[in-house]
Amino acid sequence: MPRPRRLRLCAAIGLSAMAAGSAHAADYVMIRNEVVVQKSADATWKRIGDYCAISEWMKVSCDYASGNGDVGTVRRLMNGATWEAMVARTAHSYTYWQTQGNLAGAGYHGTLAAEPDGPGRTRLSYTLFYDQAAMPSDAVRASEHERLTKRFAGLLDVMKGLAEAK
Repeated sequence: MPRPRRLRLCAAIGLSAMAAGSAHAADYVMIRNEVVVQKSADATWKRIGDYCAISEWMKVSCDYASGNGDVGTVRRLMNGATWEAMVARTAHSYTYWQTQGNLAGAGYHGTLAAEPDGPGRTRLSYTLFYDQAAMPSDAVRASEHERLTKRFAGLLDVMKGLAEAK
Protein backbone atom coordinates (compact mmCIF):
# COMPACT_ATOMS: atom_id res chain seq x y z
CA MET A 1 0.00 0.00 0.00
CA PRO A 2 1.44 3.45 -0.89
CA ARG A 3 2.59 5.50 2.10
CA PRO A 4 0.04 8.40 1.82
CA ARG A 5 -2.85 5.94 1.59
CA ARG A 6 -1.50 4.02 4.62
CA LEU A 7 -1.26 7.28 6.61
CA ARG A 8 -4.85 8.22 5.75
CA LEU A 9 -6.01 4.75 6.75
CA CYS A 10 -4.16 4.94 10.08
CA ALA A 11 -5.58 8.41 10.74
CA ALA A 12 -9.10 7.19 9.99
CA ILE A 13 -8.70 4.20 12.32
CA GLY A 14 -7.34 6.47 15.06
CA LEU A 15 -10.22 8.93 14.73
CA SER A 16 -12.72 6.08 14.79
CA ALA A 17 -11.17 4.72 17.98
CA MET A 18 -11.33 8.15 19.64
CA ALA A 19 -14.97 8.60 18.62
CA ALA A 20 -15.86 5.14 19.93
CA GLY A 21 -14.39 6.05 23.32
CA SER A 22 -16.84 8.92 23.71
CA ALA A 23 -19.91 6.98 22.57
CA HIS A 24 -23.02 6.75 24.71
CA ALA A 25 -25.96 4.40 24.78
CA ALA A 26 -28.46 5.72 22.27
CA ASP A 27 -32.00 6.61 23.30
CA TYR A 28 -33.80 7.40 20.05
CA VAL A 29 -37.01 9.40 19.99
CA MET A 30 -39.49 9.76 17.16
CA ILE A 31 -42.04 12.57 16.99
CA ARG A 32 -44.71 12.45 14.27
CA ASN A 33 -47.24 15.18 13.62
CA GLU A 34 -49.91 15.03 10.93
CA VAL A 35 -52.58 17.25 9.43
CA VAL A 36 -55.15 16.67 6.68
CA VAL A 37 -55.01 19.12 3.77
CA GLN A 38 -58.04 19.61 1.52
CA LYS A 39 -55.95 19.50 -1.67
CA SER A 40 -54.40 16.67 -3.69
CA ALA A 41 -50.93 15.42 -2.76
CA ASP A 42 -49.58 16.80 -6.04
CA ALA A 43 -51.00 20.28 -5.40
CA THR A 44 -49.95 20.23 -1.74
CA TRP A 45 -46.40 19.15 -2.52
CA LYS A 46 -46.07 21.65 -5.35
CA ARG A 47 -46.92 24.44 -2.88
CA ILE A 48 -44.82 23.42 0.16
CA GLY A 49 -42.43 20.66 -0.91
CA ASP A 50 -39.46 22.51 -2.39
CA TYR A 51 -36.40 21.96 -0.18
CA CYS A 52 -36.07 25.72 0.51
CA ALA A 53 -39.84 26.33 0.81
CA ILE A 54 -39.04 26.05 4.52
CA SER A 55 -38.10 29.72 4.33
CA GLU A 56 -41.79 30.58 3.79
CA TRP A 57 -43.46 28.22 6.25
CA MET A 58 -40.82 28.39 8.98
CA LYS A 59 -39.91 32.06 8.43
CA VAL A 60 -36.15 31.46 8.23
CA SER A 61 -33.55 32.19 5.59
CA CYS A 62 -32.67 29.27 3.31
CA ASP A 63 -30.13 28.80 0.53
CA TYR A 64 -28.19 25.91 -0.92
CA ALA A 65 -24.60 25.35 0.14
CA SER A 66 -24.49 22.65 -2.55
CA GLY A 67 -26.83 20.77 -4.86
CA ASN A 68 -30.02 21.68 -6.67
CA GLY A 69 -32.82 20.45 -4.40
CA ASP A 70 -32.35 16.71 -4.90
CA VAL A 71 -30.69 14.03 -2.76
CA GLY A 72 -27.29 15.29 -1.64
CA THR A 73 -28.35 18.94 -1.54
CA VAL A 74 -27.23 20.80 1.56
CA ARG A 75 -29.40 23.69 2.69
CA ARG A 76 -28.28 26.44 5.04
CA LEU A 77 -30.92 27.86 7.36
CA MET A 78 -30.91 30.92 9.59
CA ASN A 79 -28.01 32.62 7.80
CA GLY A 80 -25.87 29.48 7.99
CA ALA A 81 -26.46 28.60 11.67
CA THR A 82 -28.05 25.28 10.63
CA TRP A 83 -27.00 22.98 7.77
CA GLU A 84 -29.17 20.08 6.61
CA ALA A 85 -28.26 17.49 3.98
CA MET A 86 -31.06 15.81 2.03
CA VAL A 87 -30.54 12.06 2.38
CA ALA A 88 -33.69 10.71 0.69
CA ARG A 89 -36.49 11.91 -1.59
CA THR A 90 -39.66 10.61 -3.21
CA ALA A 91 -42.20 12.35 -5.43
CA HIS A 92 -43.91 13.77 -2.30
CA SER A 93 -41.35 13.61 0.50
CA TYR A 94 -37.82 14.31 1.58
CA THR A 95 -35.64 13.35 4.53
CA TYR A 96 -32.75 15.41 5.81
CA TRP A 97 -29.99 15.09 8.39
CA GLN A 98 -28.88 18.08 10.44
CA THR A 99 -25.09 18.28 10.19
CA GLN A 100 -24.70 21.65 11.89
CA GLY A 101 -27.13 23.27 14.31
CA ASN A 102 -28.58 22.89 17.77
CA LEU A 103 -29.63 19.24 17.24
CA ALA A 104 -26.73 18.04 15.09
CA GLY A 105 -25.09 16.36 18.10
CA ALA A 106 -28.26 14.34 18.65
CA GLY A 107 -28.20 12.91 15.10
CA TYR A 108 -31.39 14.79 14.25
CA HIS A 109 -33.25 13.76 11.07
CA GLY A 110 -36.55 15.05 9.73
CA THR A 111 -38.98 13.83 7.08
CA LEU A 112 -41.70 15.90 5.45
CA ALA A 113 -44.23 13.84 3.49
CA ALA A 114 -47.50 14.42 1.61
CA GLU A 115 -49.51 11.22 1.21
CA PRO A 116 -52.83 10.91 -0.67
CA ASP A 117 -55.75 10.50 1.77
CA GLY A 118 -58.76 10.11 -0.47
CA PRO A 119 -59.93 12.19 -3.43
CA GLY A 120 -58.53 15.70 -3.20
CA ARG A 121 -57.13 15.15 0.29
CA THR A 122 -53.59 14.80 1.61
CA ARG A 123 -52.19 13.59 4.91
CA LEU A 124 -49.24 15.91 5.49
CA SER A 125 -46.77 14.58 8.06
CA TYR A 126 -43.55 15.73 9.66
CA THR A 127 -41.51 13.05 11.42
CA LEU A 128 -38.53 13.91 13.61
CA PHE A 129 -35.95 11.42 14.82
CA TYR A 130 -33.08 12.09 17.22
CA ASP A 131 -30.99 10.63 20.04
CA GLN A 132 -32.14 12.22 23.29
CA ALA A 133 -29.24 10.56 25.15
CA ALA A 134 -27.07 13.31 23.65
CA MET A 135 -28.93 15.84 25.82
CA PRO A 136 -27.58 16.66 29.27
CA SER A 137 -30.59 15.90 31.51
CA ASP A 138 -34.11 14.52 31.72
CA ALA A 139 -35.42 18.07 32.07
CA VAL A 140 -33.72 19.15 28.84
CA ARG A 141 -34.97 16.00 27.07
CA ALA A 142 -38.56 16.65 28.14
CA SER A 143 -38.36 20.34 27.27
CA GLU A 144 -36.90 19.66 23.83
CA HIS A 145 -39.51 16.97 23.09
CA GLU A 146 -42.33 19.36 24.00
CA ARG A 147 -40.77 22.22 22.03
CA LEU A 148 -40.30 20.12 18.89
CA THR A 149 -43.78 18.58 19.10
CA LYS A 150 -45.47 21.99 19.38
CA ARG A 151 -43.18 23.67 16.85
CA PHE A 152 -43.71 21.15 14.07
CA ALA A 153 -47.45 20.78 14.72
CA GLY A 154 -47.66 24.54 14.26
CA LEU A 155 -45.57 24.40 11.10
CA LEU A 156 -47.88 21.77 9.62
CA ASP A 157 -50.80 24.12 10.27
CA VAL A 158 -48.91 26.88 8.42
CA MET A 159 -48.22 24.52 5.50
CA LYS A 160 -51.88 23.44 5.45
CA GLY A 161 -52.94 27.08 5.19
CA LEU A 162 -50.49 27.74 2.37
CA ALA A 163 -51.55 24.61 0.45
CA GLU A 164 -55.28 25.27 0.83
CA ALA A 165 -55.08 29.00 -0.02
CA LYS A 166 -56.71 30.00 -3.29
